[in-house]
Amino acid sequence: MRISSGSLVGVKSCPGSCSQGQGKSLMIQPDYDFETLPDPLRPGLQLVFVGINPSVYSVQRGHYFARSTSRFWPAFSRSKLSQPVRMALGREMLGFEDDVRLLDFDFGFTDVVKTPSSNAASLKPSDYALWSPRLLERLATYDASMVCFQGVTGYRAFARYALDSPKEPTPLGLQQRLLGNARIFLAPNPSPANAHFRLEDQARFYDELSDLLTTEQSRIP
Repeated sequence: MRISSGSLVGVKSCPGSCSQGQGKSLMIQPDYDFETLPDPLRPGLQLVFVGINPSVYSVQRGHYFARSTSRFWPAFSRSKLSQPVRMALGREMLGFEDDVRLLDFDFGFTDVVKTPSSNAASLKPSDYALWSPRLLERLATYDASMVCFQGVTGYRAFARYALDSPKEPTPLGLQQRLLGNARIFLAPNPSPANAHFRLEDQARFYDELSDLLTTEQSRIP
């Protein structure tokens, strides 16, 4: 398995499968025969963030949303969603080096397509057709409570190639469809190339997601 040499240090990696109870910072990841970001995931997470695909820059840094121009970490830091993390770490701003730490707070990361590229626009339909069913299998394995896709492009491709869903208008926010027991939430793409949304807008979607997770938890007996 080839991953970036500096990636996600401190995470326990189990190449085949791991049983629960080995510690919260547990990651089970498939084998990739090319350099990409690993999937910091474990069974029963509260939330999994799903990007379109890793940028070459993020793979080189070994962390998710590593570009300084990405709105993900600034917006996440401003949102209610990150409040437990910020309180525990004793700081107001979180950054890409914190991605692995989020496992301890029931947040994980993965991508629709695991093949890195300089930008998501270079992906072909065949990339989505290949990787979307693999993501579906990955999400079913880990059985998170909520799956948050970062951007309409990745979610629509996933719905088409993994769920056989026809192309249709896709509003941001909570989706009606379920992935097993998981709810689906669609947030704006945090890339600076997405000029339709500002940092404040991105943070508001994460606030909405936080409220939804709180509501879902309150329903658990």
